[in-house]
Amino acid sequence: MFKKMDKKATQRIEKEYKAMISNDSLYSIGRDSNDIYKWKTMIHGPRGTPYEGGIFNIDIKFPTDYPFKPPKFTFRTPIYHPNINDEGSICLDILKDKWTPTLTVEKVLLSITLLLEDPNPDDPLVPDIGQLFKNNRFLFDQRAREFTARHAND
Repeated sequence: MFKKMDKKATQRIEKEYKAMISNDSLYSIGRDSNDIYKWKTMIHGPRGTPYEGGIFNIDIKFPTDYPFKPPKFTFRTPIYHPNINDEGSICLDILKDKWTPTLTVEKVLLSITLLLEDPNPDDPLVPDIGQLFKNNRFLFDQRAREFTARHAND
C-alpha cells in the first residue's frame, strides 16, 4: 500500500510541477534534480504591502502520502510577519487542519501571497508582531518594509 501511495504522490507532484512550469504561473519554481519531493519557489511581495519589491524564497517538502497530507512550506528568506516565525514556519489553516487533496501547490502559494497582503494577527505565530500589527499598524509596516529591504532584495 505504501508503494502505491508513493507512486500516486510522485505522479501528482510531477503533474503539478509540469502545470506550473508550462503555464505562466505567478511563481518561479524549481526542484531538486535528485528528489521530486523537494521544490524551491520564489514569490514576490504583493503590491501595496510592506513586502512589495521583495523576493521571498520558500522551500516545499512533500510527504510520501501527498496529496492526502499537506506539503511543508518553509520561508528561507527572513520576513517580518505575525504568521511566519524565525524558522520560516507558516501559520496557515490550509497547511494544517483545513488541508484537502484538491488543493495544489499553486493554490497554497496564492494563499501565502494573500496572507502577506492580509496578515491574521488574531492567530499569530509570533505574538509580539501580531500585537504590533493590531496596535500600531504604522510601526508594523515600517518594520516589515525595513526587514524586506534588508533580507528580500538580493
